[in-house]
Amino acid sequence: MSVRYKVFIDGREGTTGLRIFDRLKDRDDIELMILPENVRKDPAARQEAITESDFTFLCLPDAAATEAAELAGDADTVIIDTSTAHRTSAGWAYGFPELSEEHLQSIRESRRIAVPGCHAGGFIALVYPLVKAGILPKDAFLSCFSITGYSGGGKKMIAEYGSEERSGLLDAPRQYALTQTHKHLKEMKYVTGIERTPLFSPIVADFYSGMEVTVPLYAEQLSTGSGSAADAVKKIYKEAYGSEIVYYEDDITDGKAGGFISALGLAGRDSMRICVCGNDDRLLLIAQYDNLGKGASGAAVECLNIKMGVSLKKGLEL
Repeated sequence: MSVRYKVFIDGREGTTGLRIFDRLKDRDDIELMILPENVRKDPAARQEAITESDFTFLCLPDAAATEAAELAGDADTVIIDTSTAHRTSAGWAYGFPELSEEHLQSIRESRRIAVPGCHAGGFIALVYPLVKAGILPKDAFLSCFSITGYSGGGKKMIAEYGSEERSGLLDAPRQYALTQTHKHLKEMKYVTGIERTPLFSPIVADFYSGMEVTVPLYAEQLSTGSGSAADAVKKIYKEAYGSEIVYYEDDITDGKAGGFISALGLAGRDSMRICVCGNDDRLLLIAQYDNLGKGASGAAVECLNIKMGVSLKKGLEL
């Protein structure tokens, strides 16, 4: 008989928690612990569930996630946090195993794991291998454009977009984080090791989930010798990302004349596609995925699979 691990989702009613629950509810190696409605926010009941579980997912706002981690104390429970609270904290593994063998090993050995942010995950996937390979200097001036579905804004934004009385302004894409202080910036800088905070332009649009992150570069920003900068970057990505979860493709356009890439290309899935577009002088580094998939819930379940010692893709939609 196979081992059944006890799993508690603290914040199961949110968008991330619901997607994790959906990925786990039919697995025969997991026993989901569910608190009665009348005590699901009670600190004592939550603490008991956390400490009695083998694995606890934190699908909570930052302050509540910090509180929940403190409730866990020294328990052997593995905490997998989907909030922003611990992504740059000492003692917490960063939950993006495809970045390097060191990241994978850190997840295997840690009882505290922070899942990447949705926007940050794409930026880091694009920039980290280039910095690691030494072709992109750490002091480079970088910018990032990201378009996401409105589910990334949580229940309040989902309700706003779903309302029959919603503003007509929601019919068009909306740029936000206009003060250049988005909460993912610290993580983007910390994990990649770059020295300058990137200019970041996130856009939310009228679709539920899906994401496309683009980092534009001049070829002269890269130290690739006399060869093609695009070819050098493609080679690095092909060597770094070859799994079914994160992988490189030469062409992820939707087949339209002139070339288009849709942020809906991997909606509903837990994978990520990497692509390089542009020309010999100007490159567009692109990551396409789902903000609730590899950008949140899918990444969290992948970390659980690593800790359980099963296939990384078990229970994922790829």
